[in-house]
Amino acid sequence: MDVMMTSKQVRQTCGPVTDMTLWRWLRDESTGFPKPVYVNRRRYWRAAEVSAWWASRSKDAPPAPQRADQAA
Repeated sequence: MDVMMTSKQVRQTCGPVTDMTLWRWLRDESTGFPKPVYVNRRRYWRAAEVSAWWASRSKDAPPAPQRADQAA
């Protein structure tokens, strides 16, 4: 059985990012972002697909800048 994630969980896993960013990733085929499964007009993503996509995107990405309140 697949573990499913809500859009809120996906946004937290991938950032956190906004709902607009999630919408853009879905609209832009070049991102390769996993397509959701719809249940009663609600979107759910397979956790394994989101994790694999994020890992493939983040391995070559430069480290995210730290906010001033996070700096050591």
